[in-house]
Amino acid sequence: MTSEIKHHLTDEMLMGYAAGNLPEAFNLVVASHVSMCDDCRARLAEFEAVGGAVLDEDPVCEMSDDSFAATMQLIADMPVEERIERVAPGPAGIFPGPLRDYLGGDADTVRWKSVGGKVRQAILPTSKEATARLLYIPAGVPMPEHGHNGTEMTLVLQGAFEDADGYFGRGDVEVANEELDHTPVAAPGADCICLVATDAPLKFHGLLPRIAQPFLGI
Repeated sequence: MTSEIKHHLTDEMLMGYAAGNLPEAFNLVVASHVSMCDDCRARLAEFEAVGGAVLDEDPVCEMSDDSFAATMQLIADMPVEERIERVAPGPAGIFPGPLRDYLGGDADTVRWKSVGGKVRQAILPTSKEATARLLYIPAGVPMPEHGHNGTEMTLVLQGAFEDADGYFGRGDVEVANEELDHTPVAAPGADCICLVATDAPLKFHGLLPRIAQPFLGI
């Protein structure tokens, strides 16, 4: 599986994940990709090791007697959805382990809603800093041409799509920013299912997508 992955996470994204600085939606994409990709899993381990070494070199600080108990209580009180762990893929299915655990099921449990042109989506519950959604795009169907006001991360879970940056198959992740305008098209074969995270609304070029945008939350 991992040997077929051609498009990987950026160092910036991996370092942000290791440091705990990413929004929950991006954490979900990173955790899902890392569980599928040996290369990114190894690079992430390196960043985490560097972070640990930096902490080891920090001067010792005085701590109160109840510091450990208070820290454990903070962890216990943290909402489960904010603690997205990197786990190995579980039983065979479309979704990787972290996404399946996050949703409590695989693709057959998703409640899809039509967004037009036979494309469907399911918006996932995450923190307000960014939005996560699942997209179902029938084979051969194009998405509307669009640019970006921020960062968009797209992880392919089934099938494939093509755009100006190349061909993205299962496990591949595309990180797009304000510099990229594209028209993703689902490749022939299996219908394309993607996990997408965005931290700003997309910039659609067509009139109809712009009219529908407020209702679709894209």
